[in-house]
Amino acid sequence: MTIFENKKLERDTFRKLRDGIALDQRENVEKNVRLYVDLFVKGYKNIGYIAIYWPLKNEVDIRSLKKKFTLALPRCKAKKEMLFYPWDEKPLTKDYEGIPSPKNSSPLSYSQVSMILVPCLSVDKNLTRLGYGGGYFDKLRRDNNWRNVPCIGVLTSNCVSTNPLTRAEWDIPLSGFITEKEMFV
Repeated sequence: MTIFENKKLERDTFRKLRDGIALDQRENVEKNVRLYVDLFVKGYKNIGYIAIYWPLKNEVDIRSLKKKFTLALPRCKAKKEMLFYPWDEKPLTKDYEGIPSPKNSSPLSYSQVSMILVPCLSVDKNLTRLGYGGGYFDKLRRDNNWRNVPCIGVLTSNCVSTNPLTRAEWDIPLSGFITEKEMFV
């Protein structure tokens, strides 16, 4: 089997697992994310933006962080380019992938973002992330400056793979992950 075929099988498996998760389990992940961000922020005098994602079907919704923190959302463009923009009060518009995102200001640089929280279909203990296969996060993090920004996966514990996930040469490991049961960072 090719890397692409293996990843497709893994995506199908973990998407089914994720889709069967109860709402309260996702809410408990969100509570742990808030707790982790609170602890993370306490270690900084000047915290920058916390970059999050707009949740798609059955992903953990962490948008409540907006009540307490200055957030950024990604905007996907052609050629697998993704940049983060401040999430302010202006209306969101759909990006290249059809996901709501800001389009009202200049993109943020890596130096303005203190942490990236990224959705995962799965992750393993080697911190290999399985996403939807778009490659947006990996392409952004190919840049060493962006790679130095902590990038934490968000998912439910049943989607943490006990076996190593298929890893392609372009896959960049996460800095850690958060579930309802653990903060592996």
